[in-house]
Amino acid sequence: MEKPQTPLLARINWYWVLQGLGWGAVTAFVMLVNGPFLEKPGAVLTCILDGVSGLLLTDLWRRYMKLRDWNRRKADLRQVAVAIFILGPLQLASVTIIARTLVGIADGGSWLPMLFLFWSGIMAAWQVSYMAVTALRRANRFEAEALRLDVLAKEAELKALQAQVNPHFFFNSLNSVRALIFENQQSAAQMIDQLATLMRYTLASSYADSVPLKEEMEAVRSYLAIEKIRFEQRLNVAIDIAGGMDAVTIPPMAVQTLVENAVKYGVEQSSVGTEIRISASHANGHASIEVANRGALATLGNSTRVGLANARKRLLHAKGGDARLDLVERDGWVRATLTFPLSL
Repeated sequence: MEKPQTPLLARINWYWVLQGLGWGAVTAFVMLVNGPFLEKPGAVLTCILDGVSGLLLTDLWRRYMKLRDWNRRKADLRQVAVAIFILGPLQLASVTIIARTLVGIADGGSWLPMLFLFWSGIMAAWQVSYMAVTALRRANRFEAEALRLDVLAKEAELKALQAQVNPHFFFNSLNSVRALIFENQQSAAQMIDQLATLMRYTLASSYADSVPLKEEMEAVRSYLAIEKIRFEQRLNVAIDIAGGMDAVTIPPMAVQTLVENAVKYGVEQSSVGTEIRISASHANGHASIEVANRGALATLGNSTRVGLANARKRLLHAKGGDARLDLVERDGWVRATLTFPLSL
């Protein structure tokens, strides 16, 4: 697989772009100020070399700061002092030598204090700008690192939540096998086959953040086949999956968890059994998956609803803040409904 190409703006060395623009502007300003004297031989070259001298001097200073890791520190006024009292005089000495060599200026040097203030000011401005840019880069880097750590933390939490689902589910299934193994060996064998199917699905989905609803429903049907062996006529199931929903992705074991709860608090709590209805549909850019069973929320008793809380957290991780898991009782039915935007 080819690696994605780095955007053009990210490939540009902005340091040299800004250096060139900055010192080019300084050179233009020097030429503008010295306009009347540019007719002298070597005057234009002198102005250009003044800018080149400043560029090279600041680049050497930057390399030294990088070597000492000073560019990774917070703003330090001592660096500004270096720019004013060391870089400024060095630049002044450089431009003086260039001017005397190329133009032959030989007055008494009455202009030196003014040039000292000018070049020291330019160097101070360069230093402040450089510190501002490096501070901005550090802030962006820290923000990117914080986002990366946040993503890793969410992924770790999601994996932990998925790890909590699997033991709960398999313990229930193994208990079901144990209950039948001495009573009906053929039913127990069928149950083991269905359990093997579920194990394959669970192991495969444990490495994914989401799975197609079609795959999840195949696992749900295997689970319900196991429970049908246990409860026989006490368990009736109706499944209605709307067209286009098979490819919709959901967190692994999300529907499975709701179905387990429906069996545990619906079928097991009723002496005559109950019906479980599973439906999935979409409208207005949102998907809705509902698992309903006859009964009442009051029968949940002191249940901590860990499975539902787990499923809700995994749904939020996978589908964002607009996703929700609602549990309500209406018209003699307990309805657990997953709702989330189809765009995710």
